[in-house]
Amino acid sequence: MEKEEMIEVATFAGGCFWCTEAVFLELKGVQSVVSGYIGGNTVNPTYKEICQGDTGHAEAIQISFDPTVISFGELLELFFATHDPTTLNRQGNDVGTQYRSEIFYHNEEQREISEDCIRFLTQEAVFDKPIVTRVAAASTFYEAEAYHKNYYNQNKSQSYCSFVITPKIDKVRTYFKDKLKEK
Repeated sequence: MEKEEMIEVATFAGGCFWCTEAVFLELKGVQSVVSGYIGGNTVNPTYKEICQGDTGHAEAIQISFDPTVISFGELLELFFATHDPTTLNRQGNDVGTQYRSEIFYHNEEQREISEDCIRFLTQEAVFDKPIVTRVAAASTFYEAEAYHKNYYNQNKSQSYCSFVITPKIDKVRTYFKDKLKEK
């Protein structure tokens, strides 16, 4: 008898979605990563509108994953390890509400795990400043334009990719070796 695959969804905003997509695509158990927009007021926002900061949306990724291979908690571990959750509405030189740190939960279990994770990181003083990551119920997720799909892997030689994304990928490959897909 074949085991039926159970796929869950996680949605994270941790700055530029080119960075977060590239990081999570490396992981075993991750079926897909889609870049898009969530948490705002405009219906079917465009990248240009998002970049102006007027829509209220965050650049985010929606991850489809197999929880029997990688848990939501393990995804959170990588989320917090690969962006700065202590800067409000910014990641490095990317500034604006669209670059905020936010976890969009899809059920009560994800909400509880997210809040417990933030509480633990705070109690353990993992970061030298307070965590500003918000936890909110997932709303409508709008998929980004096609040219954003797999952006890093198609544009590795671009300077932004080389200077911002490649170090994050290197960090994942160094510290999360046991969670990486086989090449």
